Amino acid sequence: MPRLSPTEPFLQPDAEVSNSTFGAYVEIGRGARVLNSHFDDYAYCDRYADIANTTVGKFANIAAMTRIGPTDHPWQNAAQHHFLYRSASYWDDAQDDPAFFAARAARRTTLGADCWIGHGVIIKPEVAFGIGAIAASGAVVTKNVDPFMIVAGVPAQPIRARFPGPVIDRLLALAWWDWSHDRLRAALADFRALKAEAFVEKYGG
Repeated sequence: MPRLSPTEPFLQPDAEVSNSTFGAYVEIGRGARVLNSHFDDYAYCDRYADIANTTVGKFANIAAMTRIGPTDHPWQNAAQHHFLYRSASYWDDAQDDPAFFAARAARRTTLGADCWIGHGVIIKPEVAFGIGAIAASGAVVTKNVDPFMIVAGVPAQPIRARFPGPVIDRLLALAWWDWSHDRLRAALADFRALKAEAFVEKYGG
């Protein structure tokens, strides 16, 4: 794994990035496509992830072959083909439809800090995926997901919370994902060794 940078994202070969911004220690996987999105500090996506119109929270873990914020075709119109909005590709005297693209871009998906998006997951536009939540491989997420909830299936349904309610509350209060880089390093051994319950007990969440 490369040494990541606090100032520049690490783009693996063939990654495509357009109209997107990145925080510190971000990695974009091989062949991934990122459009009109923001990756906050420490977030990453693996190979061939396709992410559009999304705000990616700190420490988000996005597996390979995922699709987040996939845009919709104009299915309510008589035709739903590209020619409606990518019209300049078909006729010399036609322009693309800026209003259509603006409406797509406005439908934001939000991923919470330290979430885990499993292999092949699809998360639809305008979904808020909670802090610490998990989407099992192959899930299709069409509704908001609570913090620290595990969801699975098509469409995705809640399976169970990762931790008991009081532990979730303490983790949310602790908000370790907002710690400084140095504080994270100082607590690294405990992140590795302690279960969540013991971690919040030690660090006072």
